[in-house]
Amino acid sequence: MTWTRYIDGYCERLEPGLWAEPVNAVTNLAFLVAAVVAWTRPGMASLPLARALAAVLFLIGIGSGLFHTVAQAWSAMADVLPILGFILLYIYAANRHYLGLPGWQSGVGVVLFFPYAAAVGYAIGALLPPAVAGSSAYISVWLLIALYGVFLLRRLPDVGRGLLIGAVILGLSITARILDVPLCGAWPLGTHFLWHILNAVMLAWMIEVYRRHRLAEGRTGR
Repeated sequence: MTWTRYIDGYCERLEPGLWAEPVNAVTNLAFLVAAVVAWTRPGMASLPLARALAAVLFLIGIGSGLFHTVAQAWSAMADVLPILGFILLYIYAANRHYLGLPGWQSGVGVVLFFPYAAAVGYAIGALLPPAVAGSSAYISVWLLIALYGVFLLRRLPDVGRGLLIGAVILGLSITARILDVPLCGAWPLGTHFLWHILNAVMLAWMIEVYRRHRLAEGRTGR
């Protein structure tokens, strides 16, 4: 791989340059604001996993900001790796504290995300148009959140509802990501900036669901 290879995958970008995607670049501030808000919520200091999620959310904003300014292969990696880190960390937290699994089983659940995402991605690629298949990794995350939400509705109704709300927000976010290029002719700004804003809201909300659950556990002595 050529790490300095130029990447143009978004409607707003018309040429190389640091400021060729001003709206896509600036809206990454939403991740930074969301991370600070999540970090400073009551009780976060006693929840190391929640604090770690907030820190990774901040890194998502930095990485995505680099990608939508530099727009090269190395900055694309800086964009996707923190997102993957957040997903894996949240799966571990969900397995450990929503499902009540031991640490090692929670870790195994994290590893199983990779074949699961590959299988979902393969199915989406085989059944759906390329514009949708390009977001298959995120669709697999949306499906996983929805499955956890439905599974937990009876056992932990507040968590289950919270996760389903997160799935709805992520669904809207993925839709904005998918429509960016197809709508480019009619809307030259594109819709990718909505992906940033909605994702920032969704990720902060997912941390909030986890924070509320952990604090409620502490109050009930679980």
